[in-house]
Amino acid sequence: MSGRWGPLRWGIVLPGAVLVLIFLALGVWQVQRLEWKRDLIARTEAAVTAPPVAAPATTGPGEEFEYRHVTVTGAYVPAADTLVRAVTDFGAGYWVMTPFRTDQGWQLLVNRGFVAADATADYAPPPDGQGQILTGLMRASQEGGAFLRDNDPEAGRWFSRDTRAIAQAGGFAPVAPWFLDLDRGAGQGAPIGGLTVVSFPNSHLSYALTWFAMAAGLAILLVFIHRPERA
Repeated sequence: MSGRWGPLRWGIVLPGAVLVLIFLALGVWQVQRLEWKRDLIARTEAAVTAPPVAAPATTGPGEEFEYRHVTVTGAYVPAADTLVRAVTDFGAGYWVMTPFRTDQGWQLLVNRGFVAADATADYAPPPDGQGQILTGLMRASQEGGAFLRDNDPEAGRWFSRDTRAIAQAGGFAPVAPWFLDLDRGAGQGAPIGGLTVVSFPNSHLSYALTWFAMAAGLAILLVFIHRPERA
């Protein structure tokens, strides 16, 4: 029995040791992700709470602009709004995306806010005239669509705020590679601005502890299996 148990024991211990190393590597990776997420949260909170600055016309490769608080000055472009499906604390409805031309001549899309699904024919139009000063958060273009739902420009069905596709479908391209989430104004009715949710789930610490616990448990089991046999 002991003669057969020796090779069998090694056949269990060696793959088990490999698994221990894999679990440890996954735990270390989650620790690295934890530091990355903490840094992301800190940078985002700093950007959201910082005083607004003038918006750039373009963004360079790798430049961080998500959630930067900015202002733009110009006028809304006379064009039909694009309604993008949305779910907020107010229920199901749409984001109202409106083109805007700055005083410098470049264009962008402005998310003026949320309207309920049953109020799409009764919300405020964009203000007329030059010299409109808008303040909000820069948001990255959401290309393609949402989970399991692709945008359908020809049918006018939008599930994500894809700036390039919306601008091309509306005939007012080109636009900036980001859109502006408008702040909420005092006493503002629909569209309701300022509903940007800035939240980053951070469960990496619990994931790391789970992987390290699995590595420790398996290591203890392997030591128990590999312990010398008593006479």
